[in-house]
Amino acid sequence: QLQLEESGGGLVQPGGSLKLSCAASGFTLGDYAIGWFRQAPGKEREGVSYISTIERTYYATSVKERFAISRDNAKNTVYLQMNALKPEDTANYYCAAAKRNTLFWTDLRRYDYWGQGTQVTVSS
Repeated sequence: QLQLEESGGGLVQPGGSLKLSCAASGFTLGDYAIGWFRQAPGKEREGVSYISTIERTYYATSVKERFAISRDNAKNTVYLQMNALKPEDTANYYCAAAKRNTLFWTDLRRYDYWGQGTQVTVSS
């Protein structure tokens, strides 16, 4: 069974950091491009970051210079390091796997598998 599972979410104060993990089971994550998305209540799901199979990375403007995506193929895991968190970063964060690299990484239709999400809350 092919699955993605996110972890690492939680409650953090503004300015704090969290590191999210996206672990795959049933397939080799290194063969897929991975996107991180987030969805806040009442808002559409939006792309946060992306890493291709050749480790080309992209970021949403709102998180650039604060977030960093990386992959550890030996652990079949992709990470999202989030620093300098802001209240507007509060959302449910999802990872998704795409069989093909794409420039249109924010397009949800490009992805084949999705995790269930992990909640990130930034609040004092």
